[in-house]
Amino acid sequence: MSDEIKICTRCIMDTAAPKIKFDETGRCNYCTEYIALINEAERNQTQKEKGLIGLIDRIKKEGRNKEYDCIVGVSGGLDSSYVLYISKKLGLRALAVHMDNGWNSELAVSNIEKLCRNLNVDLYTCVLDWETFKNLQIAFFKANVIDIEMLTDHAIAATLYEIALKRKIKYILAGTNLANEGMRMPPGWTHFKRDLWNIKGIYKKFGDSKRIKNFPTIGITKTLKYMFVNRIKWISILNYVTYNKEEAIAMLNNEIGWRPYEKKHYESVFTRFYQGYILPTKFGVDKRKLHYSTLICSGQISRDEAMELMKNPPYENNQLLQEDKNFVLKKLGFTSGEFENYLHAPPVSHTHYPSNKWIYGLLLKAQRFMRSFLRRNTNYTHILSSR
Repeated sequence: MSDEIKICTRCIMDTAAPKIKFDETGRCNYCTEYIALINEAERNQTQKEKGLIGLIDRIKKEGRNKEYDCIVGVSGGLDSSYVLYISKKLGLRALAVHMDNGWNSELAVSNIEKLCRNLNVDLYTCVLDWETFKNLQIAFFKANVIDIEMLTDHAIAATLYEIALKRKIKYILAGTNLANEGMRMPPGWTHFKRDLWNIKGIYKKFGDSKRIKNFPTIGITKTLKYMFVNRIKWISILNYVTYNKEEAIAMLNNEIGWRPYEKKHYESVFTRFYQGYILPTKFGVDKRKLHYSTLICSGQISRDEAMELMKNPPYENNQLLQEDKNFVLKKLGFTSGEFENYLHAPPVSHTHYPSNKWIYGLLLKAQRFMRSFLRRNTNYTHILSSR
């Protein structure tokens, strides 16, 4: 049957993922591309280790005579917690920055507190204006777009850059990594996080006013200024070290008292409800397939283990689901009827609204071209190395 779901023979991505393709052995393009990245990283292991030494030296040099030499954004989740942990082990003087968007779980707050106390790291918490953020989220619900979480991710990036600029810190250490989340997100499952036009366009149409106030934003001009004028660097430091999910959990638990979450990114109540209920119910997207497939290909779990895990619903605890649903609806001011109407309304693409994603695409292509050009022309390598 044409509607039959086909599953990759190596990972667990299936035909629910847009633009998935299979080779003659039944292996999909998503895991094939990801394994190529892993193999490339393994071939460059020696360079990676040397790169880490050089990176730490540069961070310390840039931070000399300053109170902090880097910033680490912390959510209480595994990736950001481990970044803070290894930054301390590497002898860096990090300022931990947490953005409170009003949806923190009690466990997230506890984990952040334990991390900073036991590692003796200063914590700066930026609290979003709740009414503004609430109205933005409601606007995204009314727009029926998939990536409601881009609001939080956008604000985090804007906040970290702004704090780095004010404190004259040149390095932001991020939890993005190849080992646990390196597989490419299928198109349509998310949206470009820096798309300020999209946020403003949706808010202008569905928000309670035409202008966003008290919400940290970062557009093209600010991005270019932070990167090329202020020379603030965003570093995925976990790609420089051996990073295994279970080993990291055990280490943080034993040394810090940090406790793991049921699923990836479940340190936020809204994210838990969004990924566990809204995405699969309204959009037919189960991100566990991508998360587990990444762990399969990086050798952290077996395909059989992942298939067994997928037999459970995204919310394994029905009571927790109901509690989260009631909490989210009450906090956002939705009635049950309004929320049901939302779930049954057809999804709308982000590109239906104003978007500047294409401009970033052009800038990325230009950057790649210039890097390739400079590498081919040795007379200009000193320019590249000074970046």
